[in-house]
Amino acid sequence: MMARLFLSVLMALTLALPAGAASRIKDIAMLQAARDNQLVGYGLVIGLQGSGDSLRNSPFTEQSMRAMLENLGIASEGGRARAKNVAAVIVTANLPPFVQSGARIDVSVSSLGDATSLAGGTLVMTPLRAADGEIYAVAQGSVIVSGFSAQGQAETFTQGVPTSGRVPNGAIIERKVEASMSDSASLVLQLRNADFSTAVRVADAINTYTGSRFGARLAQEEDARTIRIRRPKGISYARFYAEIENLMVESDGPARVVVDERTGTVVIGNDVRISRVAISHGTLTVRITETPRVVQPEPFSRGETAIEPFTEIEADQPDANVALLDGPNLQTLVSGLNRLGVKPDGIIAILQGIKSAGALQAELVLQ
Repeated sequence: MMARLFLSVLMALTLALPAGAASRIKDIAMLQAARDNQLVGYGLVIGLQGSGDSLRNSPFTEQSMRAMLENLGIASEGGRARAKNVAAVIVTANLPPFVQSGARIDVSVSSLGDATSLAGGTLVMTPLRAADGEIYAVAQGSVIVSGFSAQGQAETFTQGVPTSGRVPNGAIIERKVEASMSDSASLVLQLRNADFSTAVRVADAINTYTGSRFGARLAQEEDARTIRIRRPKGISYARFYAEIENLMVESDGPARVVVDERTGTVVIGNDVRISRVAISHGTLTVRITETPRVVQPEPFSRGETAIEPFTEIEADQPDANVALLDGPNLQTLVSGLNRLGVKPDGIIAILQGIKSAGALQAELVLQ
C-alpha cells in the first residue's frame, strides 16, 4: 500500500508539469562570473546545557577555550577544565556574488567533537576564510537546531541531527569578492543541467530578441552547457542581462531515473520508457528472535544460576507474481510497478534489474 501511494504521488508530481515546459533563462542558467565562494572557519559554541564536548576526549576544545580566554585578557589557571557547556564546531557558509561589505549571510554550524547537542548554544566570533586563506566574513550568534536529544539512565532518544544547526544572518561580510563585469565585452551563461538542445534553444531565443532589439544576433552556443553573448554598445552589463534573463525557453534533458538507496527514494522522469519485459519479484523475510533462558540448579546441588541462550529463526518467502511491464509513457510504467505491490526498496532492485536487461531506456543514477 505504501509503495502504491509513493508511486501515485510521484506520478502526480511529475505529470503536473508538462513535458518541455517553458522556463525563464534565469531559472535554467547562471552567469559564469556570478559564482558563489565557499567559506570555512573553526569556532566554539558556548552556553550548552551539559551537552557539549567532554574535554578529556576532545583536547582541542580545551585548547581553543584557553586561547579564547587569553585573547580576552583572562589568564586561565593550570589543571584540566571539566565544563561540558562548550563545543568545538566547524562553521561553513557560501559567499554569494556581488555582495558588499556589511551584508549578512547565513552560516551552518557542525559539531567537531563528541557534543550531543548544540541546542541553546551561541557561536562565538569566528573568522571565515576562503580557499586563498583570506578572511571574508566573521560569524557570531545563536545557533538554531531542528533536532533534539533526550537521555535517561537506560535509554537515549534522538530525533533529527542535534549536532548541526544554522545561524541565520550570523555572518557579516568584511571583504567583497572583486567581480567587476562592467568592462567585459561579453557575458557567458552556463546551463544548470547540460544539454545541447537546451543550449541551442537559449541561443536562438536570445538571438531572436537581440535581432529585433539591437539588429544583430549576439548569442552563440559553445557546448552543451555554455552560451556566450556579446554585449551591445550603449547598454550596461546589468541592464542587458536584465532584458534577456526573463526570456522563455523550453528546456530539455535526457530521460533519467534517480535512485537513493539510503532513503529508498525513486524519482522517475516523464520521458522514461521501458521496453516490453516480464518481471517476477519475491521477498525473503528472516526473523531472528533471541530469548535467553535462566537455568536454576537443583536444590542443595551447590550449582550456580546460569543464562542459556535460545535463538529462534523463521524464514518467510511468499509466492511472487509475474508482471508484464511495457512503459510507453510514465503513467503506464507507474501502473505496472504498482501491480507488483512492492515496497520502494523492491522498486529500486526492479529498476536496476530492468537496466541490466537493457529494457530501461533512460539513465539510471544511483546516489
